Amino acid sequence: MNNLALLLEQQGKLNEAEGLHRRALEGFESQLGPQHPYTLTAVNNLAFLLETQGKLEEAEGLHRRALEGKESQLGPQHPSTLVSVHNLANLLHKQGKLEEAEGLHRRALEGCESQLGPQHPQTLTSVNNLALVLEKQGKLEEAEELYRTALTGREGQLGPEHPDTLSSVYNLADLLEAKGSFAEELHGPDAEEVRASRNNLERFQQEHGPVV
Repeated sequence: MNNLALLLEQQGKLNEAEGLHRRALEGFESQLGPQHPYTLTAVNNLAFLLETQGKLEEAEGLHRRALEGKESQLGPQHPSTLVSVHNLANLLHKQGKLEEAEGLHRRALEGCESQLGPQHPQTLTSVNNLALVLEKQGKLEEAEELYRTALTGREGQLGPEHPDTLSSVYNLADLLEAKGSFAEELHGPDAEEVRASRNNLERFQQEHGPVV
């Protein structure tokens, strides 16, 4: 039932998928209990679907439930718990609840650095996500530093033309333009690298569409 719901979701049949996700969740709760890992996965799956449908308040409640369950069952530093921290933080960012989102992104980043290391792709994603919420709050200096950290790490771990690396190029360039300092970058000591990254981004967008 859960697998069919996921397939229907991929096909864009969201209402039918929602019904199946709810049935799967009810079944897991009944048979395995509310804190079982399968149940919490079903909670997470339904939350993501509701988020896609724009039902953000209910999705928020489910993301909080998934996080609380994983904290209880796995501990606050378990990688799966940190994923739930990340998921809730992203939703709160969408809702404009930026201070709480910032706190959760910082928690996710600290946990990922501790459990996975500073150069792990998930850690670098956490760096990037914290930078996004800081930029939204106007904390541009810290956001810029984090964008540079994410870009440097992704170039080293994933390569200069990986979509995540190009996303970091886009984010940093967008911030620098907002600060009015992009022109300085194009004439500074890193000018060649900036131009090359910008060219890679433009080529990627021509082939695959805009980076978001």
